Amino acid sequence: MAQPGFTYDGPPTGPPLAVPSREGAEYSVLRAPTGPTVPLNKLAPEAALRRLELTIVRRLEGFLQGDHLGLLPGPGSDTNDARIYHPGQDDVRKMDWAVTARTTVPHVRDTMADRELEVWALLDVTPSMNWGTEGITKRDLGIAAIATIGFLSQKMGDRFGGMMMLPNDVKRLPARSGRTALYGLLRKMLTEPIVPDNTPGTIELEDGIEQLNRSQRRRGMRVVVSDFLTPGDAELDPNVPPPWERAIRRLAVRNQVLCIEVIDRHELEFPDVGEMLIRDPETSFARYVNTSDEAARRRMDAATRAQRERIKVAMRRAGAGHIQLRTDRDWVTDIARFVLHYRKVAGMLHQPPQGVSK
Repeated sequence: MAQPGFTYDGPPTGPPLAVPSREGAEYSVLRAPTGPTVPLNKLAPEAALRRLELTIVRRLEGFLQGDHLGLLPGPGSDTNDARIYHPGQDDVRKMDWAVTARTTVPHVRDTMADRELEVWALLDVTPSMNWGTEGITKRDLGIAAIATIGFLSQKMGDRFGGMMMLPNDVKRLPARSGRTALYGLLRKMLTEPIVPDNTPGTIELEDGIEQLNRSQRRRGMRVVVSDFLTPGDAELDPNVPPPWERAIRRLAVRNQVLCIEVIDRHELEFPDVGEMLIRDPETSFARYVNTSDEAARRRMDAATRAQRERIKVAMRRAGAGHIQLRTDRDWVTDIARFVLHYRKVAGMLHQPPQGVSK
């Protein structure tokens, strides 16, 4: 039942389809997006977020003493863990030659900056995120969520970094502080080329989460933005963990983790539009379904609800915060409502998961 999106190709036989209007679900699913569906200046209205602050409850290196260790943020002098070198993104002067010689893979060594919080967001930009029937794609809704979390979590000196998970690569956007740096990160995410359907790749969501966990060893807050659908996974039993659950559990051992699930209304409520071709943008699955059959729609909707419930239960087991955003609702209102409730339950929710080694 893992159909991240569908394409309406009309009935198997019959006259050609009329050219659809530029509004509504029909136009959205007939034409793949070619660029961002939301402008940068509308991603996160700062005025609506000034009175809110995202609670950080997990212990960091400085234990949130006075909110910040130093008034002037800088690169720092204390060495941190080594990580794989990313050409064009890392300074070659930070190359760790000892680790490079031992592993035969170029590594750089980070330094611990004099700042309290470092937030990293992993954005899923695989083909299943390109879909949306309410004027905005799931991918751009995820970027809007990252923008909102960035504004809520930033104080002076705090840094915000990002990673984009493609089917065959994970792009890293270095963490920097300040509003200008955050807008620059969002602009890069918005202008990242759209990944075409059925693009071959070997990286799944759990691989992207593991790479986020391995490459950023400093404790902090980690945000994972995805629809959390695994191609080919038709399991609906909530007692069977999804493939990415263990990666979330490992990430939550040292960090405060927030999972943002983005969905479209017509993934939960199949519309009555007659004969429809259901097609998975990440696999070869394709099947015609008569959506005018009320019993068929009920079965599809029930399976989708069970699928989403399994995702919710898995996140709770992993000890991560969970917020669900929909393309047909105001994401700022949903996140603000979540943050107000999150203050009451965050301390209990973010206990390190048991049975997972660091």
